Amino acid sequence: MSDLTIQHKIHPSTHPGDRKTHTTSAGFGDVIKQAIKRVNNMQIQADQSVEQLLKGETGIHETMIAGQKAGISFRLLLQVRNKVIDAYREVMRMQF
Repeated sequence: MSDLTIQHKIHPSTHPGDRKTHTTSAGFGDVIKQAIKRVNNMQIQADQSVEQLLKGETGIHETMIAGQKAGISFRLLLQVRNKVIDAYREVMRMQF
């Protein structure tokens, strides 16, 4: 199973004399979409693990771990969503 990770890549400049680095990262919306897809995939894998447990193809330990990973990832995603909504509300309250 792949764990939920958020990363960005920094690539050095192509010019040898230039000391600046360029960051190539997806937009915030793209990062959130990828995170949602990963969390959904973890939930699907947890569901499949439960089905395999019922068929006797896997053990209870693997099933419980898959379920806990999916649950933790989902709660993390909800907390990120809540923080983004709070930040949006705070920006909307600002007076310019």
